[in-house]
Amino acid sequence: MKLPLSYYSNQDVLFLAQDLLGKVLFTDINDEVTAGIIVETEAYFGVLDKASHAYGGRRTDRTETLYSHGGVSYVYLCYGIHHLFNIVTSVKDEPHAVLIRAVEPLVGKDIMELRRNMPADKAAISSGPGSAAKALGIDKSFNKKDLDGNEIWIEDHGIQYPSDDIIKAPRIGVAYAQEDAFLPWRFFVKGNKYVSKPNKG
Repeated sequence: MKLPLSYYSNQDVLFLAQDLLGKVLFTDINDEVTAGIIVETEAYFGVLDKASHAYGGRRTDRTETLYSHGGVSYVYLCYGIHHLFNIVTSVKDEPHAVLIRAVEPLVGKDIMELRRNMPADKAAISSGPGSAAKALGIDKSFNKKDLDGNEIWIEDHGIQYPSDDIIKAPRIGVAYAQEDAFLPWRFFVKGNKYVSKPNKG
């Protein structure tokens, strides 16, 4: 059920960003297990992608995690407020990543409600990458964790969406990426209320 590390070594980040829709992201923090169905992702295409932290081969203390072998977490602070959870994919030194933008609460909804101070049936609880990470308790301490461990992992529960229900759209908040900002590398489940705005589809 738990996805093996070999799953993440796939070099086609656009395939993985779509294939991860319907997979279930788990965290276990002090024996409190929470999980959400992944319903929105964004792909980041390594050194060639102007929206990627690794564009042009940039290597800093922060981005070094991206150069790991696929199957580790890359968590960073955005705007000094939100922790964003990314899955490093592909092979070592090819810094592809998938940002998890939204999850649908599945396990430990009561814990998510406490973390977010709102009911689990309210879309905002886990809509958008900052909210999704907070609902699952993901912070900077989760950076560079193996995704086949016991703290954070992803399972395949056989949830699949028809191809017609997977919408492709431009990524959000990457205006700085010039022409790459318009690439349709955001993927989400049509009609799912937990998908972030705008353009829910």
